[in-house]
Amino acid sequence: MKVVAMISGGKDSTFNMMQCIAAGHQIVALANLIPHSKMEIDSFMYQSVGHEAIDLIAAAMDLPLYKKETMGISNIKEKTYEPTENDEVEDLFSLLEQIKGEMDIEGVSVGAIFSDYQRIRVENV
Repeated sequence: MKVVAMISGGKDSTFNMMQCIAAGHQIVALANLIPHSKMEIDSFMYQSVGHEAIDLIAAAMDLPLYKKETMGISNIKEKTYEPTENDEVEDLFSLLEQIKGEMDIEGVSVGAIFSDYQRIRVENV
């Protein structure tokens, strides 16, 4: 399966890419939601520590990198999620919509390994 890997620069997204490849999937692009202030943000969804290394990781993997700024604001903090204007999840939707319009992808790889909160939102997208 051709996948876009969400990458934060942290260990979980890196581990997830390794598992993705081990399962026989092909990573065709990387995607990252960068903090709007270029500093760390306190996001419910996205790790921003390590985002400075994303460009280097993409270059080392020889993959296209798609980035979009996010304010990192979660308007819906309950376990369930419905699309909500100006929520950080909609930034992910917008980024993946852009990628899907430019290349053939069949799935998304994320490092949200043990978080139901994050998994539910990614599945919603």
